[in-house]
Amino acid sequence: MGRKRLRFVSLILASLSLLVAAPLAADEFRSPSLTALRVDWRAAFDQLRTEINGHPRVASDFIFVPRRSVPRYDPRAMPALVQLNAVSSQFFTGIARSSVPVLLPFDAGAYLEAQRNGAPSSLSLSRYQADFNPVDMFDAGPAGYSASFSLEPGAGAGDGMPTRVFARPVEVQITGSALLYDIADPAGGKGEPVKPLAALYPDLRRFIREGYVRYAFTRFGVAYVVSIQCLDSVAKPRRLACKEAYPVAERFLKALRVAGGQRMRPLMDVASDIIDRPSGRSADFSYRPSGDIIPNSGYRNKSGHPDVMAYAQIRFPLEKAPAFVRSQSYGKRDKNDGPTAYPWRDNFCESRSFEVWQCGGGYGHQGEDIRAAECPPPGEGRAPCDPKQRAVVAVRDAIVIRASKDQAATLEINSRTEHMRFRYMHMNPQAMNADGLLNGRMVTEGEKIGVVSNYLDHPAGTSMHLHFDVQVFTRDGWIWVSPYVTLVSAYEHLIRARGREVGPEIAGTPQPVAHALPEDVIKPDPREGSSSEDN
Repeated sequence: MGRKRLRFVSLILASLSLLVAAPLAADEFRSPSLTALRVDWRAAFDQLRTEINGHPRVASDFIFVPRRSVPRYDPRAMPALVQLNAVSSQFFTGIARSSVPVLLPFDAGAYLEAQRNGAPSSLSLSRYQADFNPVDMFDAGPAGYSASFSLEPGAGAGDGMPTRVFARPVEVQITGSALLYDIADPAGGKGEPVKPLAALYPDLRRFIREGYVRYAFTRFGVAYVVSIQCLDSVAKPRRLACKEAYPVAERFLKALRVAGGQRMRPLMDVASDIIDRPSGRSADFSYRPSGDIIPNSGYRNKSGHPDVMAYAQIRFPLEKAPAFVRSQSYGKRDKNDGPTAYPWRDNFCESRSFEVWQCGGGYGHQGEDIRAAECPPPGEGRAPCDPKQRAVVAVRDAIVIRASKDQAATLEINSRTEHMRFRYMHMNPQAMNADGLLNGRMVTEGEKIGVVSNYLDHPAGTSMHLHFDVQVFTRDGWIWVSPYVTLVSAYEHLIRARGREVGPEIAGTPQPVAHALPEDVIKPDPREGSSSEDN
């Protein structure tokens, strides 16, 4: 209790210090703070023993006597987990990289027992996964793990599943993390208990947030969230209503078993700090403050959400400057500024039908729209310019999350100091498939992953731009946060110059910009290497 109270007091003092410091550094950006959880591997070891002992024919194959002769964080200290990882890694690549116990709907004991009894290798894995298909996406690393599974239409019929049979499988996601982002979240921590699961998960909360029904719980000191995308309204012909998703998620929760993971050195809390920015000033790059959206473009004319947090140091997602964070849906209201001109303008909280907790009224855009510069008129010595071939690049070394039919590609960062996601939208799905931008692919910072396009349900479904957004992991799961300042910071590193913040009252007319920066300016920065609505 003393530790929890001390932690609470520390968070309060840290928050107060930020409030006090903000007026002294109004032109500075901050990095986020994160809380590192302490993993109870002994409890995970005990749960695994109980689960394996339910299959007597294979229980004797596992060594459940901890070895005292090896260092505490050596994998051999808990040999049964090493043995389990060897089995599970056949289906969940890299599972031993997870710093937290991996809970999945995979019954390793039942699988091994079936193999011992001579079950054919062709037997479907779903037999040992409560009818869930083989994993669609799995990523494990120093912060924890993420996975997604799907349940075929009609699977589990008569066992409380949705009475309607859907044309597409229902996707269920799970994340377990030892890193939590400390964000001011008035909606955080809410939810209702689920009585049928109270014995299995005493602290389980069910709630609907940002388009997903979510089940959050703590096990082994780790934060886990199971979620399904759904419609928080009455059922519609082709959309899964959240109440219809309840039995699918609860089937998944009942099937969770310890599937792997490995004890590692504990993670450390990450303190918020002022981030480094270029010292030299740009002659032309300017931007309006975070939260300063076009008047009356917010949901029910609500204003934007000021946020001075640069959630990560990233490579700017367009290959070259100049580029422009501009509204794609309300630009005609912004009479002073053109679509490809400075200053930039935040559009994170523009009105959309998407739930975004940070925005007034709870609805917004989820991310920022970015345009590449227009091609300059042909001229002597100018390189050819094709407006349909403006490269989009990976903002960090990351793993790709994307099924072949998805219109968005997501990059996930999983390290000892970060657990976050970056989503790219409006690139053509067929082109992404051809480029192999699919689940499990590793990309490197600055690698070309597509071109700025106009795909939204079909080619030419929107204007030529890139939608870019950011999610961080909290006790409520993956939550959208404003990427505006993160993009400003990334752009400054790209052009190696600091921008100028201009308020609404002094913004004036659009700033002229060069169509091509000097070659030495657009080289990689030295940091490198270490729904029908427009979204």
